[in-house]
Formats: sequence, structure tokens, C-alpha cells
Amino acid sequence: MASTYATSGVNLDRAAVAKRLISAAAKSTHTPNVVRGIGLFGGFFALDDAPDGQVLVASTDGVGTKVLLGTQLGKLDGLGEDLVHHSINDILVCGARPLFFLDYLAFGKLDPDLAGVLAESMARGCRSHGVALIGGETAEMPGLYEEGHFDLAGTIVGSVKRSAIFDGTKVKRGDVLIGVASSGPHTNGYSLIRKVLEPKNAADELDSLTLSDGVRFSDAVMAPHRCYWNEMQPLLGHPGLHAMSHITGGGLVENTERVLRDGLHLDVDWSAWALPELFARIQEWGGVADDEMRRVFNCGIGLVLIVAAESESEFHAAFARNGERVFTIGRVV
Repeated sequence: MASTYATSGVNLDRAAVAKRLISAAAKSTHTPNVVRGIGLFGGFFALDDAPDGQVLVASTDGVGTKVLLGTQLGKLDGLGEDLVHHSINDILVCGARPLFFLDYLAFGKLDPDLAGVLAESMARGCRSHGVALIGGETAEMPGLYEEGHFDLAGTIVGSVKRSAIFDGTKVKRGDVLIGVASSGPHTNGYSLIRKVLEPKNAADELDSLTLSDGVRFSDAVMAPHRCYWNEMQPLLGHPGLHAMSHITGGGLVENTERVLRDGLHLDVDWSAWALPELFARIQEWGGVADDEMRRVFNCGIGLVLIVAAESESEFHAAFARNGERVFTIGRVV
């Protein structure tokens, strides 16, 4: 039987219903300082009424069941960076500079050494991008979490001038989609990955699996979430940059559609880049259909830039100067 996210225990359609209900409750609390609606990658709260005043941008997320695979593989020291990098990306695509971060760490039975490892990992991610880790919550909850299990989540806050917000209003037909590579699955799809890997784990094969370049599969699948702040910061003021999307749960299409106005659509050329071997192995071992892969995973593209057609070559050149190839992967229609 083909593996799907639903058969691994995660139902994206059910999640969409829950999000609609939660969104309705959240909207009922909005004050005039909330300057954008729910549905973008961050929430926007204006500090004043000035047309070019500062707006705080906040986002909350977690690393999901990557913590379970990391526990199984003994690879936990990158999970804090996963969390921080994911969070920075979510407000980066809104145009915001990250300012500070707060974490939430919950255990079935508190493990001080592991708490220290995770805290240092978060601190590394913060230090690398000029973010202050200013507090958080560490909880021990026997009965809610099994012993040996834990959860890791956090909230980031950044700021942007009101006039510099990216919210999709600049996007127009004919704009070009440029895809920037991911470092792996990042922090999404791990329930399906774990299900696909169950036979390999049962046969004690997981530790010996390697990719064609010699990298151990276990290292590749646990690679920390790539952060795009350093590459994108110099480009945020480019007039040809119309919007960005961070490719997380829901895949490339659903996440990029979040920054499209009504009446606009995506025409994605899935042949414009090669599916990385890590994802190809997961698809092969699990018999995962193409459509399911594209909805669950980033499939090798972690960030999408929506740029004016006349600026396409400039963005390719900007990344090439840093030794990176990016891909034109479609258009807005």
C-alpha cells in the first residue's frame, strides 16, 4: 500500500478545518493595531499609526516529530537550530528582521543534560543570525508525555517598516517563481518519513544506509533546517522582489498560494529542478505518489521568490555570486 501523510497519522485536510476554526476565534480579538489578516507566515502588529512606522511580526512553530527520529538516531543537537531557522524564515518572508526568540520545551521526565543540549543548539541558531534568546518555558509533564519523549517549540518576533511588508499585494501575472534549495526535509513530513523507514529500522538497516555521494542517510535526513536570512537580507529592498514563501507543511504550491491575491494562480514547472536523492529514496521506499510528495515535502525547494520578470536574471546572478544556483520554477498566471 502506498504511504501517505494520512496513513502515518497526519491529516492535512483535518488540519485545514482546525485552522479555520482557530482563525475565526483569533480574528475576534483583533485590535486596530493588527495590520494584516491571518494566513500569512507571521502576525503583524503596528506600534504606531505612522505610514512608515515599525510593525512587529511574530510567528510560532515547532519541530514536530523530527524529535522522535532524532531520538531514535541519537541526533538531537541540531533540533534547536531547526526551530530557530524555521522561525526566522517565517518572518523573513514577511520582510521582517528577526529580533528575539522565546522557547517552549516540555518533557515527560525532565532530562537536564538534554535540555542543555537543546538550549545550546537554539543559542547557536540565534547567535548566527543576531537574534536574542530572551526567555521561555521548560515544563515536566508526566502522563502527558511518555518518559524519554519531549516537545520543542518557540516564538520569534521581528520588525519591519509598514511600507516594506511583503504580503502579496505586489504580485502580478507574469511574475517569475525562483526556487532556492533546501537542506533536506527541514522540519516537515517526519511522521511520513518515520513510517516509510519502519521496515529499514526493523531490519537494523537504517544506520548503514548511504546516499550516492557517501553521506549517511541518517545525517542527511536530520540536517538542520536551512536559514535564508543571510542570503536574502541584501535583497529585501530590491524593487523586483514582490513576495516570498517559506516551503513548509503543505508543500510548494499551498505555501506560495498564501501570498497570491484572489484571481492569481501558480504555473509550476516541476521538471525545472531534480528531486534530491534523499526525497527520491523516501518516495521509492514508501511508494509515495508524486502529488503526495509535493504536498507533504519541500522536494528540494525551501524558499520561493516571486520576482518581476525583468528582474529574474538579477536574482540568479545575486545567488551565483555566493556560489549557489537557483531555479526558475514557474510563473504567476
